[in-house]
Amino acid sequence: MIGGLSWVSTAEYYKRVNEIAQAEAGGVTSARIVLESVNRQEYVDAVIHRQDEAAACAQIRRSAVALHSAGADFIVITCNDVHRFVPDIQAELEIPFLHIAQVTAEAIKAQGLKRVAILGVRKTMEGDFYTEILARNGIEAVIPNEDEKRFIHDSIYQELVENRFLDETREAYKRIITSLGDRGADSVALACTEIPLLLSPEQSPLPAFSTTELHCRAAVAKALAAA
Repeated sequence: MIGGLSWVSTAEYYKRVNEIAQAEAGGVTSARIVLESVNRQEYVDAVIHRQDEAAACAQIRRSAVALHSAGADFIVITCNDVHRFVPDIQAELEIPFLHIAQVTAEAIKAQGLKRVAILGVRKTMEGDFYTEILARNGIEAVIPNEDEKRFIHDSIYQELVENRFLDETREAYKRIITSLGDRGADSVALACTEIPLLLSPEQSPLPAFSTTELHCRAAVAKALAAA
């Protein structure tokens, strides 16, 4: 598991993976996890301050190689936007990544939904890794407008990754999701692993998919299948 991006969502991953593993396997089962917790400040310095994608990718690559060396069977990244680096890094590894966008697309497809709004940081909303994977599954991505993107991105960087979850922010997300529904979205992907800690799928005005929960469940299923 590559974590630290942020520690807030990483803690939720650790908790949910172990809760699901115990429920599935019984007894006092806990998951065998190798955790590479990267320095988020290093990542933010590269991505935001220096706008150096190569340096950010190198940071994630080092963690992936360390997990491989530690004997991991597959890699889970506890952050949506970092998955944009997976194609470049995967070519250098013998073990696979469990891709969060693929897991999410499969869940949306299983519900028969066709137009999903993507909520996350700018690299997720404006990048192509989600839209391409969704398209391969017959799903169209609906992207928030500029004002909505700014609010969502800023709330993640200024509140959620610092473990701050405000009622007024939650209500603003609900208004954004309602507006996206008015513009044709039939569902919403909570495509930042901190967003479900602010707004649960049950609180969403549209059918919502917690990428964190889906990823954790897929990780446990994959691990148990290999056991």
